[in-house]
Amino acid sequence: MNISPRTPATPPSVVAQIGRLPELKMPEIKALWQKLFGADTPNYNRPFLERRIAYRLQEVEFRKVDAKLLERNQRRIAALLETGKVEKSDRDTRPAAGTVLTREYRDVEYCVVATADGQYEFNGRMYPSLSMIAREITGTRWSGPLFFGLKGPAKPEVSTRKGLRR
Repeated sequence: MNISPRTPATPPSVVAQIGRLPELKMPEIKALWQKLFGADTPNYNRPFLERRIAYRLQEVEFRKVDAKLLERNQRRIAALLETGKVEKSDRDTRPAAGTVLTREYRDVEYCVVATADGQYEFNGRMYPSLSMIAREITGTRWSGPLFFGLKGPAKPEVSTRKGLRR
């Protein structure tokens, strides 16, 4: 059972599927539960069922293996074994697939979903970087990870002399 209309070439995104859950009738919710969990619904509490279905849809979609993530993790493990620490430059600010990033900007809340292929879904479109989304929202160039709070602003280095900053 599909919970949103689609064409054969473009399956509905997980975000779209989850967004349509409140529109489904209870028999459709039960049928979707049966499909996803292989059992009858445990109760008739609709908010509970919708939350569990939304979680399962994300689990199914984002369970796919990300080759780039595996490669980065192998490099990080090798560096950790060799030096005993992970280099700062090798730290990854890319969120895990399925992560929903939310940012309020000028009294408007914006939501972005990280996808399994390393892209980001925003307003029904795919973007290769958070910086492109931040630029679309603000109209100016921003560091996407900084704009969405994945990393903090650079801290100025403190000189060895008291109170002096470089």
